[in-house]
Amino acid sequence: MPPKPLFWAPPLALALSLSGCGGGGGPTSPGTAPTPSVPTYSVMATVFYDQNRNGQLDAGENTRVPGVDVVIGPGTGKSAPGTGQAVVSGVTEGAQSVALRTDSLPAYFQPESQLSVQVPAASEVRIPLTLPIGDNHANLYLGFGDSITYGDGSTDRQGYVIKLQNLLGAHFGRAEVRSWGRPGTVSVEGARKTRETLRWYDPAYVLILYGTNDWHDQQCQGKPASSCYTIEALRDMIEDIKDWDSLPVLATIPPVNPTKAPEGRNRWYDDMNVMIKALAQQQQVVLCDMNAEFKAQPNMAALYSDDVHPNDAGYQLMAQAWFKAITRGRAQAAGAGPRFGFSLF
Repeated sequence: MPPKPLFWAPPLALALSLSGCGGGGGPTSPGTAPTPSVPTYSVMATVFYDQNRNGQLDAGENTRVPGVDVVIGPGTGKSAPGTGQAVVSGVTEGAQSVALRTDSLPAYFQPESQLSVQVPAASEVRIPLTLPIGDNHANLYLGFGDSITYGDGSTDRQGYVIKLQNLLGAHFGRAEVRSWGRPGTVSVEGARKTRETLRWYDPAYVLILYGTNDWHDQQCQGKPASSCYTIEALRDMIEDIKDWDSLPVLATIPPVNPTKAPEGRNRWYDDMNVMIKALAQQQQVVLCDMNAEFKAQPNMAALYSDDVHPNDAGYQLMAQAWFKAITRGRAQAAGAGPRFGFSLF
């Protein structure tokens, strides 16, 4: 497939207006002149997703990026859910650079332009971030998998889709979640359908959950997990997704109902998940440890509608697991790429 076009944004320089909050002089000893205090100011910063990569916050660009640590001179602040706004206090007068703590950025988001501010000046600094998704649909998250992705076992037949959309929408300000799940399929079938599915949706993110049915296949059942085709199939999916300029989020295989699981089935998944985690690291993609989220619950059996499929409570847990993987900072995102201290854009 030919590479999709990217857009370059020129460096951005902003003058900002800031509110002063300086104080008076400190105590003095007899015969010495008072030492004047240095006035400091508060700066309002908005961290946003710059969909067209032009360095400007345009009409229709409603996605904000929360949880990002903004550093302006000696002052710091964290962007808030929904608004992406951070109040950076303790900023001293003069020309100040704007930096981000890169470990706080959600995986895949990238700073675009070098910014500086003149303190004091206008009212707000707007900090653009981009995603390397080419011309795919911004804010579109696609679930890709088998009957669990399809939503079997949920009362509304939507599985985690609406639940995750509500979480992401409240956090970023905008999100659309859709799913392409084929009941009964194994991972090699998913790998054969990856490019066709991407062509239908052109998603920004792809949430991969495959492998539950692989245990049933005669090529895999009763054999070590390492002898199954799952990892190679998942690798093919990831490479196709990357090649399409979409962003992979790879899940570990959730356990099946512990009260109904055949002997050794969940242990087989444990062995496979060790390799899935290693694959996420090798491919530098975001890992969603779905298996660990289920096992952390005090009554795991209460999360299932049958032996395999989650019920509504189980799908709510899945939505929370995907949400955590997508939104957490790079310092906590296993496999999501190199970690850095600060970025001056």
